[in-house]
Formats: sequence, C-alpha cells, structure tokens
Amino acid sequence: MLLELTVRDLGVIEHSTLCLGTGMTVLTGETGAGKTMIVQAIQVLMGGRTDQSMVRSGASEAVVEGRFEQKNCGEIVLRRVIPIEGRSRSYIDGKMASAAEMSSLGEQIVDLHGQHQHQSLLSARVQRDFLDQYSGIDLSALTAAKSNLAALLESLNKLGGDEQSRQREIDFCKFQIGEIDASQISNVDELSDLEHMEDLLADAAAHISEGSKAHILLAGDLGAFDQMSAAINALSNRQPYAEIEKHLRSVSAELLDATEELRVLVEQIEDDPKKLNEVRERRQSLLDLCRKYGGTLSEVLEFRENAVSQLESLSSYDESAKRLQESIKKSHSEIAREAKHIALTRKKNGPSLGQKISSFLPSLALANGLVTVAVDGDDPADQVEVRFRANSGDVERPLAKVASGGELARVMLAIRLVLSSGPATLVFDEVDAGVGGEAALALGSALASLALNHQVLVVTHLPQVGAFADQHVVVDKKDDGVSVSSTLKTVSGNERVVELARMLAGQPESESGQKHAIELLEIAAKERLTT
Repeated sequence: MLLELTVRDLGVIEHSTLCLGTGMTVLTGETGAGKTMIVQAIQVLMGGRTDQSMVRSGASEAVVEGRFEQKNCGEIVLRRVIPIEGRSRSYIDGKMASAAEMSSLGEQIVDLHGQHQHQSLLSARVQRDFLDQYSGIDLSALTAAKSNLAALLESLNKLGGDEQSRQREIDFCKFQIGEIDASQISNVDELSDLEHMEDLLADAAAHISEGSKAHILLAGDLGAFDQMSAAINALSNRQPYAEIEKHLRSVSAELLDATEELRVLVEQIEDDPKKLNEVRERRQSLLDLCRKYGGTLSEVLEFRENAVSQLESLSSYDESAKRLQESIKKSHSEIAREAKHIALTRKKNGPSLGQKISSFLPSLALANGLVTVAVDGDDPADQVEVRFRANSGDVERPLAKVASGGELARVMLAIRLVLSSGPATLVFDEVDAGVGGEAALALGSALASLALNHQVLVVTHLPQVGAFADQHVVVDKKDDGVSVSSTLKTVSGNERVVELARMLAGQPESESGQKHAIELLEIAAKERLTT
C-alpha cells in the first residue's frame, strides 16, 4: 500500500506530498491542473520511462519518492531522480537500483490502469495469470516436473555424448590414470625430499673435502681434541680450577662425540654422478606431472581419483543411461499429465471467467460490452487471450486491438471485481471517460466496492465517482503570470461539497450545485452501506 508520495519539480508540480490511507482516494481538479502528473509520478516509481521534458521548467532535476507498506515485509522506500541532463537514477531503500529492478518490484505492489499508461492487461502472461487465479490452478507441480526433467537431461549429457566421443573420453581417462600410476607416487613430500638429495649429491665432493678438513682439525695431531686434552692436564689437581676442569672434561666428551658424528657423515656422503642424474630425472618427471594434473603431488593424486570416478561413470554408461532414460520417460509422462490437467481446467473455466467479467460491464457504462476468454495451444493450453467487444453486433477481438484507454481500464476494473487478489494498490486514471448519469454512479459504486480489499486511487472528472471516496484530494493550479505550479490539498466537509459543486456545474459557490453535491454524497453513503 502507498503510504506517502512526495513529488518535487515534476511537470507543473513544484513540491507536494500526498499521504494516503486505505480505501478509495479520488484526485480531482480543473483540466490541466496536474492530476495525471500524480499518476505519472507513481508510474515513474514503478520503473516507467522518463525523459527531460518531465522536469519542471527552471529546475535542474525532478524527484519522486514513495513510501510503501508491504504485507509481512514492513515498509520500503522507492526514489527516482530525473535530471535535466543525463540518465535517471533509481533507489530502493536508499541503495542504487536499476529501472528493471524498480519495475519488477513495482509489479508486485501497484497496478496502473489509465488512458495513457502501459496496460498490464495487454500482456498475454497477465491474462493467463488472471485465468489461473480464477480457476485456482497451481503451477508448482508442472514447474517442478519441468525442472526435474532439465536436471535429468543434464545428467544424461554429462555421461558422455555419442559412442565414439565416449570411447575417446574412456581412452583419455585411462591414459591419465596410467601416466599417474606409472610415477608410483608413495609420498606426497617426495619432491621436497628429492630437492634436498639433489642439493647433497650435486656438491658431494666439496661436502666430503670440507668435512674431512674439519675432522682433521678436530681429531688430527695437535688438533682441537689434543689441545683440549693438554689444557685439562695442565689444570689437573689444581684446586682453584677444579670446576673449570670438570666443565672442560664434559666439553671434551661432547667434542669427541661430535668428531665421531662428523666422521660418519663424511663417510656416508656419496660422490655418485649416476645417482645424481637419477634423482634429477625423477624430480623432473614429478614436476612435469604436477604441471599437467595439479600444482602439488597431493593434487595430482586427487586428479587421479576424479579420473577414476569419471572412467567408472563412462564405463557404466549403458546402465546409467538406461536408468536416466527411464526417469526421463516418467518425467515426460508427469509433465504431460500435469499439462493436460491444467489445459482442461483452463478450457473449462475460460468461458465462465468471460461471463463473470461481462456481468459487471453494464454497471461500468459498457451496456453492450462483452468479454470472452479464448484458450488455445498445446497442453497446458497456455495461449490465453482476453477478447472484447464494446457494442452489439461487433466481433470480439483481442483486447489490445479494440479497447480504448477508458474501456480497457473498465475491463480491468471488472476483472478486479471478479478476482479478489492482486497488488495492494490500484490506480485508475480517467477510468470514467465517456461515462455519465446513472452509469457514473454505478462506476463509483464499483470502485468503492473494489476499495474494500485494495487501496484504490482514482483520477476523475465525475462528481458521481468523487462522492464515493474515502479521501478526496484536490489538485489546484496557480498561474502568477511568471510560472505555473500545482498543489495537493485533502478536502472534507464543506470544502468537499464545494469541490463537488464545481465538478457538477462549474460553479463551486452555487447554492443549487452544493445542494446537489450533498445529495450525491448521501446517495453514495447509502450505496456503500449496501455493498
């Protein structure tokens, strides 16, 4: 529901805020006052097209902002900025949005029906949705069946294509698995180990030479060990040095152990060019494998597991394909069953919907109007078309080809009277075109009835319609000779009587006009009590 609409520098409207409640609100005023600009402002918020001509003369930009209440979703604020230069900008709750996003959201909260707006009723999808709503058709089973079929077909496709392609896939998987298996990877850290071994073998001669030199310096004649022994002997049995002597003996023992370890390590180092070459070849082989199947040996082994799984799937194609084909067949049958049920329901209820819509047309000043609902196409018979004739003897034709803006709005009103659901807010712009007298009263009563379940906003020139409103807003235009501006004012009591009198006779101060206006209000009040 639209709670508040603020318009700044849009057309003749300089700055106005309209607060709306439930029920029926009418917008009235002199021709050219700017009533339709309010409808256009709402249309802009719904993602409608904009252009620089909408911007008020002398202003740099036009701004339209609407605060809406969504059922079970709290409030949402839509904003549209139309600059005199450049493209318009859209905002949803203060965040930038596209016009398409605004339009998608707008379809859920507002339905516009007027002489010049794009009419949702002309959409084949909307017409079909109306019939489905009337018929109580649930499309979820058909939608789920189609989604399931798409998933099954995708799974079948993943199994492999034709026999030749599948065999090529099998051979390739076998090659990949064989190549990885041939490498005999047993340790995922082998590359690191090989790198260390390569470094050791590549500089083996130098390692041996320097290690031997160090061993001689430690254990050779007059080496570090001999020097340490001489120092210990010099301090032996010298009381002041007892603790140091003890420490040196401990160090001497550690030095002896280290010297022995050094000797063993030197003897273990191999200066083996052949082995070095083997290590390098192995390392390069594993690196090549990583480049083909993964960055690490772990990833290579993971690739192998996936390849084995793919090979198993390809090898068991016939069995898997048979299962999928059976499931696909069942899915087709399910879709056909659901589609047939939907088609039968649509064809059964199409004539009934047309009759019920037509039953409201006489009260909407379409005494000889007739609506039919044609249902064609293959199951689920989704070619639904609303057809219309305005006069007796005419042939019913597609609604878009024969209905004027006013007629189209009244047909939509009749549909809304048949169906209780739809967007919370309905906007009708001059739905009363070409209507007068008792038909106008009937039209006002119909709009008031619709307002029992919806928020209804009506732009009208008819006092008979205005009299049925829960809220009456007057659009007033002022021209000071320099610029023109329009303002919005909610009227009640005597102010409302004066406005209705103006609409009746063009003389708001007319005593007879005001008397007639009061009479209209009383008639409308009594009529509403019976609805």
